[in-house]
Amino acid sequence: MNCFSQRLWRTSPIQGSSSKNELVSSKPARMNGWSWPPQIFQVIGWLMFCYLAIVSFGIYIPLLPLPWNYVLYSLTGITFTVHFLTHIAAVTIDPADASVRAKQSYSRPMPLFDRTKQQHVIQDLHCYLCDVKVGPKVKHCGVCNKCVEDFDHHCKWLNTCVGGRNYWYFFVALSSATLGVLLLVVVLLFVSIQHYLDPNSLRTAPQYGLLGNGTWLVFLPLTPIKTSSSGLLILAFITVMLSITCLLLLCHLLGFHFYLFYKGISTFDYVKMQRQKETRRRDIEPGNANPVKNNKKVRQKQESSIDCEPALSQSSSSCKVDSNEALSSRLSGSICTEMENFKKSAARENSFHYGTENPKENTPREMSLSEIKSWKPDADEEAQWPSIKSVDAVPGVQDPLGSSVMTPDDS
Repeated sequence: MNCFSQRLWRTSPIQGSSSKNELVSSKPARMNGWSWPPQIFQVIGWLMFCYLAIVSFGIYIPLLPLPWNYVLYSLTGITFTVHFLTHIAAVTIDPADASVRAKQSYSRPMPLFDRTKQQHVIQDLHCYLCDVKVGPKVKHCGVCNKCVEDFDHHCKWLNTCVGGRNYWYFFVALSSATLGVLLLVVVLLFVSIQHYLDPNSLRTAPQYGLLGNGTWLVFLPLTPIKTSSSGLLILAFITVMLSITCLLLLCHLLGFHFYLFYKGISTFDYVKMQRQKETRRRDIEPGNANPVKNNKKVRQKQESSIDCEPALSQSSSSCKVDSNEALSSRLSGSICTEMENFKKSAARENSFHYGTENPKENTPREMSLSEIKSWKPDADEEAQWPSIKSVDAVPGVQDPLGSSVMTPDDS
C-alpha cells in the first residue's frame, strides 16, 4: 500500500494556534443521561418499556391458568425490575474520567468538539478540550463533550456514553430486556393459540362467573375492565409485532457484545478496525491502481536483470535476458550483442589451421585483453549492430563486478 496516499490526521494543535480557539465555544459538558435535551430514542425506549409492562402484567399474564400465571408473574417481574434498576444506574452514573470528574463542574461552557476542524483532541495523554491528563483508554466524546474512561460507545437509547464505570449496568440492562421481551412473546403466543383451541382455560378468574363467552376482562384482579374478544386479539397482534421487533434489535445488540467479549475488544475498537478495512478497500477499488499488484510488477521489473555470461570458452558463452521483460536500456542490449560477437570471432579464429598444428587436435585459444581491445568487426557484422551505432560511446568491456562499464580509455 502506498503510504503517500494515506491522509495524515493531526492529533495536536497546530504550532502557533490553540486547539480551543479553533473550536466553537458553546455548550457545557453533559453529566449523564438525564442531562437536557433528551434523545428521541431515549423517549421511545421508556415509552416501550411502560407499554410492555402494562400489557404483560395488566392484560395477558392474568389470563394464564394456575399455576403458570404465578410463574410468569415472578419471572417477568424479576426481569423487568432488574432492567429498570440497571437502566437507571447506567443512565445516572457519570462515565467521565476521574480527572475530568474531579475538575469539571458541568456548568461552565466548554469548546464544542468539531470534527471538521480537528480529528483528535488527545495527544500524549492530555486532552486539549478538558485540559486534563487522561488514561490510555480514554476518548473524548463529541456528544457529551468530555473524556470518557474506557470508552465503549455513545448510546442514544441511554442518552449518555457507555464506559468503564457503567458498562456492566448497560450489559445487564440489555440482557434483562432481551429475556423479558422473550417471555412476553411466549405469553402472547400462548394466549392467542388457547383463545381458539380452549378459551375456557383462560377464563379461570372468579370474575368471569356471570359473564358470557364473548366478554373478556383486563387488568385483573384489581380493576377488571370489560373488553371484546376481537379487541383482545387485535391488541395481542400489535403487541406481538412490537415485541418481535424489539426482540430482534435486542438480540442483535446482545449478540454483538458477546462477539466483542470473544474478541476482547470494545465497540470503539471494532469501529476503528472497520474504518481501516474500508480505507484499504477504497485503495484497491477499480478507480485506483491496485497497490499489491503494482508493487509486485515493480519488484519484478526491478529484479529482472540482464544475465550476461561473457566467458569465452569452448563449451558455452551466451547472454541471457529475461524473456518476460524487455531490456531496461539500449546500452545494456549493445553490451550483450558485443559479447556475442566476441564469441563468434573467437570461434572463427579457433577454426584456423596453422602449419605445425594438427587440425583435429586444434583447441580454442583464449583471447587476451589486448586482442579484445584491438579487435574490429567486419562489414557484415557492422550491418547487424544498429543499436550500437545509436550509442555515442560503445563500452569495450564490462566491469567484472557488474556495477559499471569500462571503456578502452579507462584501461
